[in-house]
Amino acid sequence: MTTQISNEINMSVTSDQSSEMATNDGIQTFAETIVSSKITNEIEDQQSDVIRQYLSKKTAWISPNEEQFDALVRLLKKRLDEGHGETILEIGTGVTDGECPGLLIDEMDASVATLKSMQAVLDSEIQLLREKSLSNNTRYVNEFLIRRHIDPEDFMEVRVAVTGNVDAGKSTLLGVLTHGLLDDGRGIARQKLFRHKHEMETGRTSSVGNDILGFDIQGAIVNRPDTHGNQALDWTDICQKSTKVVTFIDLAGHEKYLKTTVFGMTGHAPDYAMLMVGANAGVIGMTKEHLGLALALGVPVFVVVTKVDMAPANVLQETMQLLRRILRSPGVRKMPLLVQNNDDVITCATNFTSERLCPIFQVSNVTGENLDLLKKFLNLLTTRMESCIDEPAEFQIDDLYAVPGVGTVVSGTTLRGTIKLGDNLQLGPDPLGQFKTVQIRSIHRKRMPVKECKGGQTSSFALRKIKKSELRKGMVLLSPAIPPIAYWEFEADLLILHHPTTISTKYQAMVHCGSIRQTATIVSMSAEHLHTGDRANVRFRFIKSPEYLRLGMKLIFREGRTKAIGSISKLYPHVAPQAANTRGKTRLQTATTTTTTIGAVTNPITADSSQSSKSNDVTEDTNRSGHRRSKQMKTTTDSTNDQNMNIDKNST
Repeated sequence: MTTQISNEINMSVTSDQSSEMATNDGIQTFAETIVSSKITNEIEDQQSDVIRQYLSKKTAWISPNEEQFDALVRLLKKRLDEGHGETILEIGTGVTDGECPGLLIDEMDASVATLKSMQAVLDSEIQLLREKSLSNNTRYVNEFLIRRHIDPEDFMEVRVAVTGNVDAGKSTLLGVLTHGLLDDGRGIARQKLFRHKHEMETGRTSSVGNDILGFDIQGAIVNRPDTHGNQALDWTDICQKSTKVVTFIDLAGHEKYLKTTVFGMTGHAPDYAMLMVGANAGVIGMTKEHLGLALALGVPVFVVVTKVDMAPANVLQETMQLLRRILRSPGVRKMPLLVQNNDDVITCATNFTSERLCPIFQVSNVTGENLDLLKKFLNLLTTRMESCIDEPAEFQIDDLYAVPGVGTVVSGTTLRGTIKLGDNLQLGPDPLGQFKTVQIRSIHRKRMPVKECKGGQTSSFALRKIKKSELRKGMVLLSPAIPPIAYWEFEADLLILHHPTTISTKYQAMVHCGSIRQTATIVSMSAEHLHTGDRANVRFRFIKSPEYLRLGMKLIFREGRTKAIGSISKLYPHVAPQAANTRGKTRLQTATTTTTTIGAVTNPITADSSQSSKSNDVTEDTNRSGHRRSKQMKTTTDSTNDQNMNIDKNST
C-alpha cells in the first residue's frame, strides 16, 4: 500500500514537471515570436527610414538601384493619386542636403533619363515646364508636369467661378478663351455665350452659364475656332480629346442678380474663383462683395484685370494700387503677385493651393495681351475636391430639365462615391421630408454619354418614372447605404458680417447652403441680440420644406444688405413641421380661432360636460362683453355727432 502511494506521488510530480516544461517551452516560443516580429518591424522601419532619407536627397534620381527605383515609382503614383491624375515634380532640390540646390548638367541628364524610363510604368506623359540655372549656369533645377493617361470617356475637371462687377468683361473673356477668337471691342465675343434674348439686348448676364476649355495631355488647347459661323461648340468632341476640362461658371455681376451669383458660388461647388476687374473702372460696385463671398466660402481667388489696352497708364496704376491694398487688408490677407512671365505662372500654380497667394493677370481681349499666360495657368490648376470613391454616393441637384423624348433630367455635382448606370438611388426630401427610390437611366458629363460618375465631377442624370414637378433645386440623390433624413431645424456657428441694426429671434432671411436656397427663421440664439461683427450659436428653422444637411456644411445667411457666414454645428432630425400659416384668414375666422384657443387653454386635455359648459359660458361672456363694448362705442359716437350738429347750428 505504501509503495503504491509513493509511486502515485512520483508520477504526479513527473507529470507536473513535464507540464511545467511544456508551459515554459510555449512561453519561450511565444516570446521568441514577439521578439522576432519586433526585430522584423524594426528592420522594416530602418529600411523605410533609409528609403525616406534617400528620397529626400536631390541626387535620388541619379542612377538608382532596383529598390530605390521602385520607391521612386511608388512616390510618383502617390502624388498622382493625390493630384487626381497629375503632379508637378521638381528635380535638383533636396530637403536634407546642406549644400546649395541644383545638379550638374551630367547629373541632370541622368535624372531626366530615370524619369523618362518611368513613363511607361506610370502610364503618363512627362512635359518640361521650366529649367532654372543656378551658380553661374553650372547647376540646374528642372520642373516637370506629369499627367496620367485617362480613358477616352473620362477627364479631369476643374471648376472656376467667374465673378466681378458688371461691365468688367467676364463674358467677353470667356468667349475669347473658349472660342479662340479675339474681341472687336464691341462685344462680339460675348454674343457666343448668352442664353437669353434680354441678355443679348442689354449685354448683361442674368443666369448661371457654363463654358468649357479643354486641354490635351501635352497641355495644348483642343477648342477649335469656329470657322462656319456656328456659335455652339461641340462639347462631346472637346471632352473626348481632352485630358483636363476647365469649366467656367459665368456668374452675374449686377447687384440685381446677386441671389443668382450666391447660388452659383455655393451650389456649383467651384474649385477656384476668377475675380474680374476693369482697368478703366477700378474696384467698384459688386467687386468687393464677390471677393468677400469667395473668402467666406474658402475658395482660392486669382484676379484678372481686363481692358488694359484702353485704360490710361495713370488709371491702370491707380487700379493696381487699390487692388493690392484691398488684397493686403486685414480682412483678406492675401499676397498679390503680378504675373508677367512663364516663371511667375509656374510659381503661382505650384503655390496657389495655400490660399495665401493671389496671382494678378493683366490681359486685353482685343489685342490678346497676356492671354497665353492665363491659359498656361489654367492648364496647371488641379481639382481641390476630394473624390472619396470608396464612400457611399451622394449627389446634390442644382438644376432641373424636362427633355422631350427623354423625360426628367437633373444636373449637379457628385460630392462623393461613384454613381453608375442603372443604380437605384434615394431622391429627396419632398415637402414632407420623404425620400423616393429612383433609377438612373443615363449619365452625361459635359453632354458626353458616360457609364459612371465619380466624386468631384459634375454630371446630368435621366431619371425613370419621375416628373419634373416633383423635383426642386436643393434635393439630393443618396446611396441606399446612407440613412435618408430630412431636417427642419439646425444649429450653426454664425459670424455677422454686416447688419444695419440688430438681429433678434424670429428674424427671417435667405439661407444658402450648398445647392439649398430657402428662407429660414431664427428660433433661438446664444446671445440676446446680434450686431455687425458678433459671433453666436444660432438655431434656424426652414420655412417651406425640410432639407438634407450634413455637419460642417458652410452656409451664407443674407437678406438685403444683411450678410452672415457660418457652418452647421448641430442637426435636429426629429422635429415636427409647423402648422399652416394663418395670415390669409378673415376676421371672423380669427375671432373664432381666438375663442377656441381660450377654451382650449382653460381646459387643455379634458372633455367633461361640465367643463365644456363652463367654456361655453366663458365664450358667451366674452361675446356679451364685446357686444356691450360696441354699444358703448356707438352711444359715444352718436353723442359726439349731436354735439357737432349743435355747434354748427349756433355758429350759423
